[in-house]
Amino acid sequence: MKIVVLNGSPSGKDSITLYTVLYIQQHFPMHEFEIIHVGKFIRGLEKDPSQWQESLRRADLVLFCYPVYTFLVPAQLHRFIELMKENGPELKGKYAAQISTSKHFYDVTAHRFIQDNCDDLGLRYIGGLSADMEDLLRAKGQKEALSFFRFVLWKIGHGYCEPAVPRASGRELRKVRTNVGKLKCTAPKRIVIAADFSNSEDGRLQAMCERLKNRLPCETEIINIQEFPFAGGCLGCFHCAAEGKCVYRDGFDTYLREHIQTADGLVYAYTVKDHSMGYRFKLFDDRQFCNGHRTVTMGKPVGYLVDGVLDEEPNLRMLMEARSQVGGNTLAGIACSACDPEHEIDRLAHSLCYIIATHYNPPKDFYGVGGLKIFRDLIWQMQGLMREDHRFYKEHGFYDFPQKQRGKMLAMYLVGELMNNPKLRKKAGGKLTEGMIGPYRKVLEQQKSDLDK
Repeated sequence: MKIVVLNGSPSGKDSITLYTVLYIQQHFPMHEFEIIHVGKFIRGLEKDPSQWQESLRRADLVLFCYPVYTFLVPAQLHRFIELMKENGPELKGKYAAQISTSKHFYDVTAHRFIQDNCDDLGLRYIGGLSADMEDLLRAKGQKEALSFFRFVLWKIGHGYCEPAVPRASGRELRKVRTNVGKLKCTAPKRIVIAADFSNSEDGRLQAMCERLKNRLPCETEIINIQEFPFAGGCLGCFHCAAEGKCVYRDGFDTYLREHIQTADGLVYAYTVKDHSMGYRFKLFDDRQFCNGHRTVTMGKPVGYLVDGVLDEEPNLRMLMEARSQVGGNTLAGIACSACDPEHEIDRLAHSLCYIIATHYNPPKDFYGVGGLKIFRDLIWQMQGLMREDHRFYKEHGFYDFPQKQRGKMLAMYLVGELMNNPKLRKKAGGKLTEGMIGPYRKVLEQQKSDLDK
């Protein structure tokens, strides 16, 4: 497969983001990677489009690679996307993905910008990897990078891509039909579909749940939350955060922990009502607060079956995406009744099987990282009251406060002194960039050595 990497960093070959791509490239030598440094050489690419037109014409996968700058991609990459629209070859039907590095501050808006422009260009957008700037220096980050690319290859192999986002202009939505085929599970697994049928008309949501159940090659249970005798909605009393148990004695606490959350995968199903999921499902969701702020299902895949026109409810979609991020779950997909539901349900089933089998769990983006930091600080301050939450956060290493990283802080003081001293700065020249890239270069050298053995 021919992969064209559009490196949007102004640093060119010294881009930290690019090193993630180079790490992936070394691990997948069977694919051809071509890197175009659009961030550093944008002026020349403006003057001579022939430098990149043929490369894009031959590409099977276009991989956008960039650091996040002020909520979006760098201006240079922004300009190159304009050039692609003005003078680029026909890209309709080719695949696209993206890799970014940042401190997860509004990486979601940068990723959405790329996705929207991929839709404009007719590219079949797959997804993205939002990495921390230092992820590649850690074994976990290296594993996440390779897992992401394997997921990209898996999606391409099955013809999967994200549906195009509708626009006010009435642009035709992209509908891609693929043959999912027979699904397999490597070991006995269990999936729970928690559904609210109270607002569904003509049994649409029930039919969606049954189709998903029939497509999954493992034990699958549909739970009708209407049938549960809730004593009431969440009271916000913090009893669960202090004692670990809900103040209600209606049995939902135990049922949730021992029956629903023990599943290997979770699917939530509801009908869009009043721009949200409706009262009954919200009651069910609120009562899950008996976990406190403990992400007890983290690492497990989550999916959604939605009866309604979700494309008209961007706030609700953002809520679902953020909910999975904060919970540490991999979002397997959202199947909606208004957009090719049978195919989307089949794809959701296939994705659930893949994620469970491979334990795929990409790094969190701004939704997850930002949300967890807010709860981290809150629970640290309220640990005397929220004892169960505090215990959980300590156990899972969530208290990663920056003041603990004293070595890094000291190094930044030294770099700061260097940058503020004109003589030392002139003497250092380009060695500062060399020092920043050095650790990433060692990662590639170590990987090459390991692969050569």
